[in-house]
Amino acid sequence: MADKNAPKKPGKSGDAREERLKAALKANMARRKAQAKARATPNGKAGKDEG
Repeated sequence: MADKNAPKKPGKSGDAREERLKAALKANMARRKAQAKARATPNGKAGKDEG
């Protein structure tokens, strides 16, 4: 009966969420770094041609 009121552990779903958030943060930081680099270079060219 004591298990009924015990708090639930996040378990694997919590780990999966952490991994997903970590990957999203890494992608976001990389994108922001690329944007900052593009702004710092003249004419907005950062070595990668979009067209």
